[in-house]
Amino acid sequence: MMIPQTTREYRLPKVDGFHNLTLVEAPIPKLKSNQVLVKVHAVSLQYRDLIVAKGEFPFMQKKNPVPGSDMAGEIIALGEDVTGWKLGERVSSNFATDHLFGDITEETKATSLGGAIDGVLTEYKVLPAHALVRVPEHLSYEEAATLPCAALTGYSTLTGTNSLKGGDTVLVQGTGGVSIFALQLAVASGALVIVISSSDKKLEVAKKLGAHHVLNYKTVPEWDAEVLKLTKGRGVDHVIEVGGPHTLLKSVNCVRYGGTIHIIGFIAGQYSQEAQVDLSRLPLLILGKAVQMRSNLIGSRTKFEEMNRLISAVKLRPVIDKVFDFENLREAYEYQAQQQHVGKIVIKVSKD
Repeated sequence: MMIPQTTREYRLPKVDGFHNLTLVEAPIPKLKSNQVLVKVHAVSLQYRDLIVAKGEFPFMQKKNPVPGSDMAGEIIALGEDVTGWKLGERVSSNFATDHLFGDITEETKATSLGGAIDGVLTEYKVLPAHALVRVPEHLSYEEAATLPCAALTGYSTLTGTNSLKGGDTVLVQGTGGVSIFALQLAVASGALVIVISSSDKKLEVAKKLGAHHVLNYKTVPEWDAEVLKLTKGRGVDHVIEVGGPHTLLKSVNCVRYGGTIHIIGFIAGQYSQEAQVDLSRLPLLILGKAVQMRSNLIGSRTKFEEMNRLISAVKLRPVIDKVFDFENLREAYEYQAQQQHVGKIVIKVSKD
């Protein structure tokens, strides 16, 4: 096929809201010897994209970025020194393009797409070949685009320190992208999963995905006590903690002695004063139960490949709430901001 010379891409010339998303035409950089050119077919959104657009991202963020970090597409050109890849292969990129294995470092974090460097909300993307992973064969481009951040965060979280084992009990907060993948991956690994949400409708989806118990925290505000009852007083082995300060004390209360709380997000109370809670007791509570508390910044390319083997083996299918056209990106951001979705929101970039 003829290699394009230009691409349409979104930029954020200002970062005080996603109304600033601007579609522009830009030249495609000439490939370096270790790079590939990928035709982007689909991109998925995440909560991070909202705060990048608002200028509230707490980490490194370049000026006037191309937003978006999670994509799937096909290789249409190869640098002269690239080996192990061929034209037409279906690929995704790792979230941080230079995070190949092991723990993240300041240097590899500085290669995070859609924040520290330009992202993937573009028709064509030049990427280092070492950042690529192959898309599981049973997944569509739209499904594969959901994997780089949400799925890999869930997988890396559950397979890190104090790794998930068959028969473990996992408490999952919410039904957003990471939470749904954590539910699916935990079930696929033989764990018993409890899900909490404020929506009975969302909890029904969680049940269909294999959740063993579901709790509506609006009708069961002391959900931590109920989790202890469900586990016969023992507590859960793992908590997927996405709420932040507003939920953390309850998570400590219902995790088992020596269990792990995985800090993934800080959504609860973001738009209210409810998050202003007293956490002064937290260190003592953690110490008193020997709780392991850890965070995770997505995962390495090696972890991504490992996760894709599991996804392929069990034929796991990502949950997609809604798909938007590339030209309707602002509407997709608005839908993401409403926080009413279950699973992932996807942008269809290529129409062929």
